[in-house]
Amino acid sequence: MTERHVFCTPDINTASQVMAAARSSGIEDDNILLVARSDIELEQIPDQRKEADTDMLPAAARGVGYGAGAGLLAGLIAVAIPPVGITMAGAAAATLAGGAMGGWISALMGSSLPDPVRQQFEDRIEAGQILVILDGDEDVLEAAEPAIVSAGGNRLPF
Repeated sequence: MTERHVFCTPDINTASQVMAAARSSGIEDDNILLVARSDIELEQIPDQRKEADTDMLPAAARGVGYGAGAGLLAGLIAVAIPPVGITMAGAAAATLAGGAMGGWISALMGSSLPDPVRQQFEDRIEAGQILVILDGDEDVLEAAEPAIVSAGGNRLPF
């Protein structure tokens, strides 16, 4: 199972040493990302290293589920009230419309939220520290941790 470990470093040189230690310990290069204050990211961090996740896709999935549920409920209530004249096809249409609207609105909201790492460690990022994010199997990450710590990384609880 893939785990995520977050390490804090004081500057870009230490972050580079931590990345080298992670690579030499068996962590794939694609699984190493950096998070820093925006001015540091713009000037010193290559684009392929930037962690730029948002909550858009998970929020959209939740929105589709909740919207479809609300649409189905509204459609079934409308079917149960004979003067409204809604059929089961109308309830199905309300379910689809609710899912589409819920997904769209939630995706818009989720795209404006920063990823969980940025949210949790915002104070460290604003202080100028650079976070090194490592993704991989738990046993590989645990085996790599001593080399990463000796290179200057400080593991954060995430």
